[in-house]
Amino acid sequence: MSVIPNVLAERYASAAMKSIWSAEGRIILEREFWIAVMKAQKDLGLDIPDGVIEAYERVKDQVNLPSIDARERVTRHDVKARIEEFCELAGCEHIHKGMTSRDLTENVEQLQIWKSMQIIRDKAVAVLNRMSALAEQWKHVTIAGRTHNVAAQTTTMGKRVAMFGEDIVHGLGAWISLMDRYSVRGLKGAVGTQLDQLSLFGQDAVRVLELEDRVCAHLGIPAKWMNVGQVYPRSLDFSVVSGLVELTSGCSSFAKTLRLMAGHELATEGFAKGQTGSSAMPHKMNARSCERVNGFHVILKGFLMMISGLAGDQWNEGDVSCSVVRRVVMPDSFYAADGLFETFLTVLNQMGVYEAVVAAELRRYLPFLMTTTILMEAVKRGIGRETAHEVIKEHAVAVSNDLRAGKIMENNLLDRLAEDGRLGIDRADLQRIFDSNSSATGMADAQVEAFRSMVKEVTDRFPDGAGYQPGDIL
Repeated sequence: MSVIPNVLAERYASAAMKSIWSAEGRIILEREFWIAVMKAQKDLGLDIPDGVIEAYERVKDQVNLPSIDARERVTRHDVKARIEEFCELAGCEHIHKGMTSRDLTENVEQLQIWKSMQIIRDKAVAVLNRMSALAEQWKHVTIAGRTHNVAAQTTTMGKRVAMFGEDIVHGLGAWISLMDRYSVRGLKGAVGTQLDQLSLFGQDAVRVLELEDRVCAHLGIPAKWMNVGQVYPRSLDFSVVSGLVELTSGCSSFAKTLRLMAGHELATEGFAKGQTGSSAMPHKMNARSCERVNGFHVILKGFLMMISGLAGDQWNEGDVSCSVVRRVVMPDSFYAADGLFETFLTVLNQMGVYEAVVAAELRRYLPFLMTTTILMEAVKRGIGRETAHEVIKEHAVAVSNDLRAGKIMENNLLDRLAEDGRLGIDRADLQRIFDSNSSATGMADAQVEAFRSMVKEVTDRFPDGAGYQPGDIL
């Protein structure tokens, strides 16, 4: 029978992310967890014969998926099938003592999430490090800033990068905060009371709590829940997926803007040797990687909607109605976010700005972009603001229409304003205003430097992430 692949995993995710969520990888994590529990139980006085732990350790990497699947078809219980398989390989039956299925699955799934969160954090740091460099590189490249996708005022390409970058800085701050308070379920038993572990240890609560602390130390997750039932609150999963959506939002917005710029030949996401933009139109150089980033973000928002259905839906101490949703949402959310960062980092490494085209666009729009400055000058000269606004709007609209109709080839807004006595500013003064403000970009330089300072704080804290480079993408 043919295997139906997980497209997100096989086509887009990195090897490191796939290894965490693969069937083999999960089973090995589970076996390591069982072994960690046995070691702690033996240290705390539970009777586990010598050589047993070593027997399990020798076979923990022997993963036979068809054999486990065959067992599950009989047991109709995935954890029981994996217990039987591991015990038969080891030749003894000492794992899972005092544990319920959720003691295994909840903790191991949280370990998978935790490891994945670290990968995503480091890739976000790498993104910011690269964006900081680009913001500095293009700090003095003046462009026509747009609102409503219409030319508005001058800004710089560096400021545009910093604008979207700071969105990612805030998303990363929330992600790190979530990691700092991320809590593991621990060994809580069937309904959360740790009854079975208490029975194993002769009602010795001290040893039960010590066992749980040792197991949590094995997982390496910074905090643990004290009061849970069979499952930890699914609002925590919602926080994780929500955090992925927030963290990648700045990337998606930047990618969409770069697509718009590429359409006007102002910038490129890069076009590799041998790459084809269209099978029909040889000239096309589509911003396909940026399109992919936007697509990943749509997928993440879809997963957020799915996981939101589980938050606030727990029955009593728990059930398994959440299982089928989480089997899809949790790994695939990380695959999508991982693929998004891999793709976005590639874009940041290969993109460029066509400064000659940027300059040509700026020449066309610059008189329009000066209108707010001219408006302020008229107000300072005693002209009513609304009167001045109406005069400037009237001529700006007329010039725009003439340019679009091909009646004129150059923007002559200054000439038209000088000829209108209602404004009260002559041609020489208008030219002076234009010349002194044509390269004005407000506080853009200082804002870029503020962004770079934010990024430096992050890269100083996570230097390993700063140097990450993406793998080859399709």
